[in-house]
Amino acid sequence: MKIFQDERIVLTLDAGGTNFVFSALKGGKPITPFITLPSNSTDLEKCLKNIIEGFRKVKKLILPAKAVAISFAFPGPAEYEKGIIISPPNFPSFKGGVALGPMLEEHFNLPTYINNDGDLFTYGEAIGGFLPEVNKGFKQFEIKKEFKNLIGITLGTGFGAGVVINQEICKGDNSAGGEIWLMRNLLEPEIIAEESVSVRGIQSYYKKYSQESYELSPKDIFEIALGEKKGNREAAIMAYDSVAKVVAEALANVINIIDGGVVIGGGIAGSSKLLLPQILKHLNGKIENRNKDKFNRIVSQAFSFEEQDTKQAFYKKAIRKIKVPFSSREIEFVQDKRVPVGISRLGTNNATMLGAYAVALSKSGRVVQKMEKV
Repeated sequence: MKIFQDERIVLTLDAGGTNFVFSALKGGKPITPFITLPSNSTDLEKCLKNIIEGFRKVKKLILPAKAVAISFAFPGPAEYEKGIIISPPNFPSFKGGVALGPMLEEHFNLPTYINNDGDLFTYGEAIGGFLPEVNKGFKQFEIKKEFKNLIGITLGTGFGAGVVINQEICKGDNSAGGEIWLMRNLLEPEIIAEESVSVRGIQSYYKKYSQESYELSPKDIFEIALGEKKGNREAAIMAYDSVAKVVAEALANVINIIDGGVVIGGGIAGSSKLLLPQILKHLNGKIENRNKDKFNRIVSQAFSFEEQDTKQAFYKKAIRKIKVPFSSREIEFVQDKRVPVGISRLGTNNATMLGAYAVALSKSGRVVQKMEKV
């Protein structure tokens, strides 16, 4: 049975540092109104009571139906397999660790699964968003190939990532996989990549290049860069270019290890018109050795899935036939290594919820089947 036809219900949560947003999913889609409660991230007792209250309200809304599990994303660091959250920066009251999953299991008598938001975002896009779209194209062009690996990055208040390998979340042995935010910053090697790849990064670069003392929102800077608003357009474009270079360098390191498609989500992903061309340019650029010999920055060429011509080019001429020596046989193979890069097809929040839903179903004794994009 496909996930979008599954009748089981899962309780879920979008956990932000300011608010908690609760819902219930059935068939991969919300079936209740969203319930919003303050996170009270600096007061542990209030925070935990609101988490319980939010799930209690959603549980009441689905009556007489019953949920089979609770599944949601929560900021790390964490021991996700055990449901223990360990001192996340935006939840200071969790310092020292909180057994959040076991608490909810005892209170609601439901299996509870907590994962990193980047992992769930990527998983959602892998089973119901970007990756099915890529694989549908292979079928349309009659190419015997299927992508099973996906790298997801989120650009917003921070720089997050998730990795799916062989259509399974790669959490890592310490629940610390996908921590792309800690990579070294290409433009400022002494600091982490997230300082550039974030809302504050765009603002910082614009102030630096424009030499203006006041701070603008990323939306304002984006509109200035497009020429839709008055301001220092050159500085705005340079700000986005700087962010894109730091994103691309971090991403190149991941692509060379994981070798999969790339999907981009998060609030800043809405600025893809400015970011994506520069990200692709860097990924498809060159790097040298000490002898000045040039190499491709990544092994596989990156293709944008946001433009029809480059999307079509990803599939065209991908297959070549070669003769077997001393034989009349011919073997088909993919001559050029290629990776698709695109923006979230489901929307970051929807993909994360779908990922949480799918995790719960797969853990509840039934394998989540691959699906076509709906």
